Amino acid sequence: MKRTLAGVAVVAGLVQLPAAPALAAPKIDPVKALKAELVRGKAVDIVAAVKVDFGGGVSYTSAMDGTIGYGPGGEIASDISHTMTYSKAALTSLRKQGIDGDLRQAPVRMISAAGDDYVSGPLVDPALPQDATWVRYAGTDLPTSNLLLEVREPDTLKALLKHRSSYRDGVLKGSIKTDALAKASRSFASRFGKPKKVTKVSYTLWLSGTGLVERVSAKAALPSGDGSVRVESDTRYSTWGREATVLLPLRGDVIDRSELADRLPAKVPGIWG
Repeated sequence: MKRTLAGVAVVAGLVQLPAAPALAAPKIDPVKALKAELVRGKAVDIVAAVKVDFGGGVSYTSAMDGTIGYGPGGEIASDISHTMTYSKAALTSLRKQGIDGDLRQAPVRMISAAGDDYVSGPLVDPALPQDATWVRYAGTDLPTSNLLLEVREPDTLKALLKHRSSYRDGVLKGSIKTDALAKASRSFASRFGKPKKVTKVSYTLWLSGTGLVERVSAKAALPSGDGSVRVESDTRYSTWGREATVLLPLRGDVIDRSELADRLPAKVPGIWG
């Protein structure tokens, strides 16, 4: 009898153990909230900063701000300005390559639409003929708002929600392996390719009461040659859904980069394209 009672007591104790709490999640689905903004004529304003550190004192930072306009398929046009700032060691490296580092740190304005980037500013001005103020780079991708995590892509945002480790008061934290991120994020795969060595991207998202991302901060150590490069990228989003029209430069003010031979870099200046 005592054995039976003891067994019952143990079973009862097991039944009374509290279940592990489910991982908290936003009440409003951020992916649905995002998709509702992908409507022609709507836009979002962004302010972003990134630091890329190669080690040995070689690093650069970039600041970017502007407006991104949408259509049913996502981003269709943008108007942004950005600057680059190089460390002393990075500037020395550029000079050894015959590159004017001071000029590379000048502000750049870039308007993007229909696979073309239109660039203006001190960096391109010396190469322009007198009647042109813009250089067109053809066959380009639209700029990204965050170097690591493009939360304006529904699939990317969905993956980040899935890999969260905590959520409280509108702040979501987590980490995701780079191979999983490359599968979910078109922009990450396009920029970094298939990871040869899998590492992690840690992140924090700040969500508004309507479920829209107000800020994303991410950092990772990514393979680079025989070592790694450390990337930290932070972006703030505001005025989601505002009406905006991105106007392209007048054709008479534009010259194609192909007409300028080697007087300008072959690729769009900066790191956001």
